[in-house]
Amino acid sequence: MPTPHQEAAMAGLYTGSHGRHEDDGVVQTHANATLKSKTCNICGDEIDLKENGEMFVACHVCGFPVCQPCYDYERAEGQQSCPQCHTRYKRHKGCRRVEGDEDDAEDDFEDDFQLMNPTHQPSEHNVNGDYSHHESHINGGAIPSVAGSVTGKDFDGEKEAYTPEEWKERVEKWKTRQEKRGLVTKPEDGGNDQDDDDYFRVAEARQPLWRKVPIPSRLISPYRIVIVIRLVILCFFFHFRILTPAYDAFPLWLISVICEIWFGVSWILDQFPKWLPITRETYLDRLALRFEREGEPSKLLPVDFFVSSVDPLKEPPIITANTVLSILSVDYPVEKVSCYVSDDGASMLLFDALAETAEFARRWVPFCKKYSIEPRAPEFYFSEKIDYLKDKVQPTFVKDRRAMKREYEEFKVRINALVSKAQKKPEEGWVMQDGTPWPGNNTRDHPGMIQVYLGAEGALDIEGKELPRLVYVSREKRPGYQHHKKAGAMNALIRVSAVLTNAPFMLNLDCDHYVNNSKAVREAMCFLMDPQVGKKLCYVQFPQRFDGIDRHDRYANRNVVFFDINMKGLDGIQGPVYVGTGCVFNRQALYGYDPPASEKRAKMTCDCWPKWCCCCCGGSRKPKSKKKGLKALLGLGGLYSKKKKMMGKQYTRKASGPAFDLEEIEEGFEGYDDLEKSSLMSQKNFEKRFGMSPVFIASTLMEEGGRPEGSSPTALIKEAIHVISCGYEEKTEWGKELGWIYGSITEDILTGFKMHCRGWRSVYCTPKRAAFKGSAPINLSDRLHQVLRWALGSVEIFLSRHCPLWYGYGGKLKWLERLAYINTIVYPFTSIALVAYCTLPAVCLLTGKFIVPTLNNLASIWFIALFMSIIATGVLELRWSGVSIEDWWRNEQFWVIGGVSAHLFAVFQGLLKVLAGVDTNFTVTSKTADDSEFGELYLFKWTTLLIPPTTLIIINIVGVVAGISGAINNGYGSWGPLFGKLFFAFWVIVHLYPFLKGLMGRQNRTPTIVVLWSILLASIFSLVWVRIDPFLPKQTGPILKQCGVDC
Repeated sequence: MPTPHQEAAMAGLYTGSHGRHEDDGVVQTHANATLKSKTCNICGDEIDLKENGEMFVACHVCGFPVCQPCYDYERAEGQQSCPQCHTRYKRHKGCRRVEGDEDDAEDDFEDDFQLMNPTHQPSEHNVNGDYSHHESHINGGAIPSVAGSVTGKDFDGEKEAYTPEEWKERVEKWKTRQEKRGLVTKPEDGGNDQDDDDYFRVAEARQPLWRKVPIPSRLISPYRIVIVIRLVILCFFFHFRILTPAYDAFPLWLISVICEIWFGVSWILDQFPKWLPITRETYLDRLALRFEREGEPSKLLPVDFFVSSVDPLKEPPIITANTVLSILSVDYPVEKVSCYVSDDGASMLLFDALAETAEFARRWVPFCKKYSIEPRAPEFYFSEKIDYLKDKVQPTFVKDRRAMKREYEEFKVRINALVSKAQKKPEEGWVMQDGTPWPGNNTRDHPGMIQVYLGAEGALDIEGKELPRLVYVSREKRPGYQHHKKAGAMNALIRVSAVLTNAPFMLNLDCDHYVNNSKAVREAMCFLMDPQVGKKLCYVQFPQRFDGIDRHDRYANRNVVFFDINMKGLDGIQGPVYVGTGCVFNRQALYGYDPPASEKRAKMTCDCWPKWCCCCCGGSRKPKSKKKGLKALLGLGGLYSKKKKMMGKQYTRKASGPAFDLEEIEEGFEGYDDLEKSSLMSQKNFEKRFGMSPVFIASTLMEEGGRPEGSSPTALIKEAIHVISCGYEEKTEWGKELGWIYGSITEDILTGFKMHCRGWRSVYCTPKRAAFKGSAPINLSDRLHQVLRWALGSVEIFLSRHCPLWYGYGGKLKWLERLAYINTIVYPFTSIALVAYCTLPAVCLLTGKFIVPTLNNLASIWFIALFMSIIATGVLELRWSGVSIEDWWRNEQFWVIGGVSAHLFAVFQGLLKVLAGVDTNFTVTSKTADDSEFGELYLFKWTTLLIPPTTLIIINIVGVVAGISGAINNGYGSWGPLFGKLFFAFWVIVHLYPFLKGLMGRQNRTPTIVVLWSILLASIFSLVWVRIDPFLPKQTGPILKQCGVDC
């Protein structure tokens, strides 16, 4: 269905299958510049020499590389200590005194150095520095960490003071050099105001782009103390429980002890990864000063956005369109943004909806950027109940906003018309406007399809400015091939984007998650483009926030406890887990590469002993070989360095064809000796790992992204069709070591786990304004099925080779991070213990038995101490996290609700699926609806998952009634033992209360089928228990009967 703006794109809709051949060509890569001088690990600038020709060393303890301007700023405005070893900086010769300097330090200045006045700043920089080389390393390759051993005598050199003339000359040299670099603009009027402003700007740009904000010790220290105390109390509690069995109810006691031990292990797995919680703060102004200097092209690195969709009839196209519009209007250079929409259902509805979205974006994007509105998804922007005139001073804003709202309403009408048309599919299938059949009429057997809507020449907005690229992708599907659902679709997007744009970073979103903060990408770049840690980060994860949830959040849809407590705890270890959406990836990490290895600090050695003495003192003076062997490719180690070596030679492209030939890559190995040549990746290893696409393989060698020079758009589209063919991944490592990992419906956990095992780190970014927002199922049945899917994925991982219990012990996964991953895959099995434990109160009340024998004073102390420690842990956790007590309580309630329903079914469904190959599904049927606000909250859908928790509620209520009745009949003495049993039962009922409320609905009507099944099961259980009571003593000997005589 071509439209005028589509015709201005690349070449309309491209389709194709896996059986096709392309011409061969030559790969062209870019040589990697090598660092020839030491660089500052804070700002990336070169560290210059001192007057005596020696390198400036800020810290004499560890030798952490810091240039003198950063050293001066850190002493005057920062922590006054080394970022690596945290040793307080000592004052160097020619530096300004700061508070805390030693009193006996020699004053070698005539006037103290004034940091805030650039005309008095001393500098140890080399005047003849080369700034162009400096720039290429800030935005280019990795800046290695340089450290060395420094002895005290390095600072005992010349101590003569500078005369005013010498000082003035040194300052002028520094200013001249800064002017040559373009960092300082020379004032025409000879004033100092411009110098001051420029200096402040330069100093600010050199500062870190983010900082770690630890939790204050007054909040975290009591929390850790209580955790340790609770662990000790738990040990004594188990000691008491195991050594004091209840012989009159031994089966109940045994079941309760097993359940309690399992709960204790689960608490340890969940608690200790929260030992080191941190938050992070970004500096967007410094990012702009460093990479977006006025009058120069932006040096921010490109980003490819991925949006995944399966069925537009279940995922409304208007929601997907809002997500796409929010991406196209992000606050980021337009030439560095590309949006790829994956349509795994090959739907013509989504194809037409994106065409309408691209046309509307020509008006929406300039409106958003002109008035800096938030959020930039029109549906949510126009529905906000706020004062939209706040902070808007342009007189044309009201007029433009009204006009834009009218255009958006017309846009919605067109989208809804497409949806209505798609409800009834013609017998002959869908036909496009040019009369050709829609290639995706058979959703299970169709070719790959690609359509570029925006981003090419001629696709401009109404103001004549360039728009970001928008690409529709539907991968090929054929019968007999395994397509791996969402994970397979995401891997197809990785390859398509690598061929067409090849941005070094990728951001994936679900189709119902829109960009709520237009600066979210810049927030992520503060970490990923950091010269010190950026190259070691595999992804930056943002928290999930949701719209459309009722105020009380009855079923814990916001999941605040996980996102604001657990994830911050993981951020202090090795990084948060990947949660499937709202995540910015480093492309190199998804290619299965190891992170770049940090240069180890040189060991401290002394000069007062002979060289041979260092051998016994722990040091080593043996020179290391310059030529290091590389690991084999399949071992993953060393691949990062192989790639750099392979980029060391330029290749020219043949004019005969647009594609590339792997043989040309092999020719680049001629400059190496046999040892290195044998270590480098061969052509077969390339193909086995990445597949049969020379263009894609060439893109993997470009660390900073970009396309090969001279490649034609048409040839790249054909290559992109090839990499999404259904047979492309056969006999490759896609889904095993590359991209999204296959083997579980929760592919996000597996993918993040594999990257962490290789040694990558991740970062949790929580900006003040939520980066992304999405929708969540708010009615009970849909919520339970969502939890069922997550739990089923965890069970699949537990039964796979990637289980964290035994996988990756030879890697670089930290132990606390491993505990967190173990917790994510074993938590569904807690449901078995939870169901048994929630049944015990009813059994105890019906039989008069209890799981605990008569308590003495010591036992009472342990019970009280355990409950107090549980309460104290929760309270202190809420203090440092800022989570409200209501959110915490809703999370506790739904842990029980989900545990006795969805998690329980997930365990059995996972065991049947993995061990027996039986795939079971639970149908969801809508019964009632409500059109009012939050009407979906009261929508009831029958599902088998509702039976177990309803049964537990009924039998516990029956148990409470029976227990109270028995106490009334037996007199005052029976009330004491009853209180413990009643407390136990009410604990279950209170936790299941939101479930009971969801069953009743707004009109307090429960579907008959639920009542019948639950009452039936509860009645059968109670009657069987009364008929066969295992705790009644069996009589032995003759049966005694009353004689009837009054004797």
